[in-house]
Amino acid sequence: MDRGRRPAALAAVLAAAALAASDTPPLAEMRWLAPGADAVAALGQQPSECFQWPTLSAGELTSIGVGRAAFRSPLLLGGQAARTGLSCETCHRNGRTNPDFQFPGVSGPPGTADVTSSLFSSHRGNGVDDPKPIPDLGGPRAALKVDHDPRSKALETFIRGLITEEFDGPEPTPAVLAGLAAYIRTLDPAACSSPKPLRADDYLGDALSGVIAAHYALEAKDPATALVMVAAARARLGRLDERFVGLPRSLAALRKSNADLMRLERMIRASDPRALARIRAWTLAVDGLAVTLRRDEPRSLFNPERLAAAARLPRQGL
Repeated sequence: MDRGRRPAALAAVLAAAALAASDTPPLAEMRWLAPGADAVAALGQQPSECFQWPTLSAGELTSIGVGRAAFRSPLLLGGQAARTGLSCETCHRNGRTNPDFQFPGVSGPPGTADVTSSLFSSHRGNGVDDPKPIPDLGGPRAALKVDHDPRSKALETFIRGLITEEFDGPEPTPAVLAGLAAYIRTLDPAACSSPKPLRADDYLGDALSGVIAAHYALEAKDPATALVMVAAARARLGRLDERFVGLPRSLAALRKSNADLMRLERMIRASDPRALARIRAWTLAVDGLAVTLRRDEPRSLFNPERLAAAARLPRQGL
């Protein structure tokens, strides 16, 4: 065998062995992927976010960044949803809908969810199986049936109820709640475009955005929001970890990056003034992490062929 090809071949063998040895899906998202769904189409690409960059102040754009990161974090919902790995984005991929979502005990047909299920909520559980189609947040605003006018605060009230009652989640910080509403208000049908392939850079960019939002929160003397942002970044690194199974170089780099964020969390909780410096060091290291991931990406579960093969393996459910 050609010496230059040995590392790649070995990595492929390791990846296959790691997948075959597991009795759970290699990607958390596969646990709520409808049977018969095209895994490559559902998990190998992402819909257009329909994000309309508004002409706003730096502070308002920062708020949108906080909301966008929280939208992608399981920690936001708390409880059973967080333990399962569900976030707002699970049902609303890139702020849209998810026609392939089918969660046991919560969904009826694919693309539906019962928002009054006792599985996630002790407040709104009504004992009735009544799943509804998941709305597209980037579609016509009337579909959400909530006033988007920031003067009414109806959207903030709706989001808070969803977190604390529909999912029994913790009370969101004022900055997180305002950010979520600001983010959803920027989703506009006029900004929608075609789906695109999902890449490692997408998840890593989300993680970076979360850490930058944490920096702004700390500067604003809001450590609670900063912790939510760091958790959002770590969740994105976790998604990358799943995709690079069996690829030691990338896994080592990802786990070092995650360990650095765990140290950052401890510093924030301890009101350590060195936390901002830690954030700056982490952001400077991202470019090196990105290079490592790009090298291994063709052999990861971002590769459509490998993703399809992983989806065909027999797996246990939730």
